[in-house]
Amino acid sequence: MKREEVLAELVSGVWHTTSQDRFRSILQCGAILPEPDIPENERWGGFPYVRSIGGVSLFDFREFDAASYSEKYPSSSWGTFIPCLESWDSAVWIEIDDELLGRAFLSGSDLLKRWKAEKSSRRIMPLIEAAHIGPLPTVAFKRSFSVRREPEDPHSHASILKAARVICPR
Repeated sequence: MKREEVLAELVSGVWHTTSQDRFRSILQCGAILPEPDIPENERWGGFPYVRSIGGVSLFDFREFDAASYSEKYPSSSWGTFIPCLESWDSAVWIEIDDELLGRAFLSGSDLLKRWKAEKSSRRIMPLIEAAHIGPLPTVAFKRSFSVRREPEDPHSHASILKAARVICPR
């Protein structure tokens, strides 16, 4: 499955992406943690803005158009994550029900306003990076799907392995 096909699944939603192993840990824990117990060298991009405010980084693809966004923000690294990080063979995408998150959720535009107001120099993906402040409970998961890189072209293809609604105890 091509990047465009994975992106078509993501557009119109709020998402978090993680590795297969971390996804299992998230389900066991019952939440996505802002500071998970993982080695520093496995974190993407050091200490970005969302992490500095105690948040979980999300993608806000609700009004996303890849071509116009990339033209306006050519330095944004959003494409690095789709279908999955190059250093991973596979990933899990988790759709988040942002309406269940209340005031702990900062949309892409709200996060960018906060970043500008604080005059932060930490890294952010303008408008499409959103945040949940504090642990994000699994009860806010709508569904998840896995993607895997195709061996013949690891940079541009993936296949959806499984799509399912995540059932979590409430």
